[in-house]
Amino acid sequence: MTMTPNDPDKPLDSRVDRRTFLRISGAAGVAVAAGGVEEILAARRAPAYAQGTKVHLLQWVDFVPEGDVELRRQIAEYNQQTRAEVTLETINANDLQARITAAIQSGSGPDIILMLHNWPHLYQSALADVSDLCEWKARDQGGYYPESEAAAREGTRWLALPYEIVGGLITYRKSWFAEVGALEPPKTLDDYRRVGAALKKKGRPIGQTLGHTFGDAPAWTYPLLWGFGGAETDTTGKKVVLNSRGTLESVKWMTAFWTEACDEGGLAWDDTNNNRAFHANEVSATLNGASIYIVAKRKPDAIKDEFGQPMYKDISHFAIPDGPQRRPAYHLAFSHAVMKYSTNQQAAREFLKWLHAKEQFGKWFEIESGYNVGAAAFWEHHPMWERVDDAMKPFRTAARASRMFGYAGPSSAKATEAYSKYIITDMYAKAVQGMPPAQAVAWAEAELRKIYEA
Repeated sequence: MTMTPNDPDKPLDSRVDRRTFLRISGAAGVAVAAGGVEEILAARRAPAYAQGTKVHLLQWVDFVPEGDVELRRQIAEYNQQTRAEVTLETINANDLQARITAAIQSGSGPDIILMLHNWPHLYQSALADVSDLCEWKARDQGGYYPESEAAAREGTRWLALPYEIVGGLITYRKSWFAEVGALEPPKTLDDYRRVGAALKKKGRPIGQTLGHTFGDAPAWTYPLLWGFGGAETDTTGKKVVLNSRGTLESVKWMTAFWTEACDEGGLAWDDTNNNRAFHANEVSATLNGASIYIVAKRKPDAIKDEFGQPMYKDISHFAIPDGPQRRPAYHLAFSHAVMKYSTNQQAAREFLKWLHAKEQFGKWFEIESGYNVGAAAFWEHHPMWERVDDAMKPFRTAARASRMFGYAGPSSAKATEAYSKYIITDMYAKAVQGMPPAQAVAWAEAELRKIYEA
C-alpha cells in the first residue's frame, strides 16, 4: 500500500493472542476534558499547563515521504506558537500493534498513538474518551464517512479521533493490459483473472500479498470474501457464518487466480514488496494505495518503464472488480488515540484539535495528493482534486462505500482480534499453498468461533 519505510523487509507478525487481548481489555485510566486551542493560538500565548509540556506522538512511516516532512514542519510551528514540546516518532506500520500492546502493559509510552483499521475497539479500555473532539470535528467538517465512525466509535463513546482514510485500488500498467486486449479495466473478478493469466504468460504477473502485513493483504482478502457473498458473522456479530457456499467459492477462485495470474512469491510480501516490484517492472498490477503512482511521478528520473520513460505516465487505477455480488470495498481507516496512562492528556488533546483543524490538515492533505482522502466527505470538495491527474481521480470518492472488519456484524474488538490474527488472509494463504479449499474454510471457521463465540 505504500512506499518503502525504514528497512521494512522483515514484516512483524503483529498478532494478538487471547491472553494479551484480555490483558489489554483490562487496562484502566482517567480521561480529561479538552480545551479551546483556537483561543490559545489566536492569542499566541501558551496556557500554563502547555508551557514545557511534552507530548509524544507515535505514527507509522508515511508511504508518501513528503507527508512526514510536512507533519514535522507543522509540529515545529505548533511548538513555537504554544511553547509546548510535541515530538513525532515514526515506525513501520507492522510494528505498531506490538508497540501499542507493550505501552499498555507497561502503563507508559506515547501520549498519542495512530491507530489503523478498527484497532481502537481492541484497545478501548486503555484509551481516553475523545467524544468532545470527535463531535467538534464532525460539526466542523460535515460528518464522517461510515467507515471512519465504525473504526473509532463504540456506542455513544468515541475511542479515537478519525484522521484519514487511505483508499485501496488496483494500480496497473495501462500499456501492458492493452497488450493482452484489456483496453479498459476489468469489470468482474473473472475478467481480472483472465487478464492476469495472459499477463503472467508474458512474464508480467499480478503482485498480490497474502502475508501477515497490515494493509494490502486484508484489503484484498476481505473484499474478496464479501464479493462472493461470504461474511465472518451474522448481523448480530455473535454467530460465525463463514463456512458458506460463497466463502468456499471465493477460496476456489483465489486458488485458481493465484496459480494462473499471480507472482507466487507474494505469500512472503509485506506492504512494501509490491511497491518495489511494480517500480522494478516485475508486476503488472497490485492492490495498493496511490503511493506507487505518487512516488513514481515525483521521481520520474529514477522510476522508469522498460523503455526508459517515466513510468507514472503508464499507471492508472481501478477498484476491485465485481464478484458474484456487486463490488465491495475495504479502505484503510486511521485515527488518533489519546492513551489513558498519559499524564499529558490535556496537552495532547489541544494538539490534536489544532492538527485536525481544516487549516493544518488541508496543507498536509494537498501534499499527500490523494493518497489519503480525509475522514469526512468534506475533503472530496477540496480544490486539489481539480488539479490531480486523471489517474488519481478514482480515489476522490473511494471511501464512500467501504465496509469494516466483522461484516455482517458491527465493528468490534472481536473483529479487530480476528484481523490481528490474520484469520481471513490465512484462509486464502493456506488454500493457495495446497490445503483443500473446504478444509481451509473449516479451519478459519473454527478459529473465528474461538473469538466470536467464546
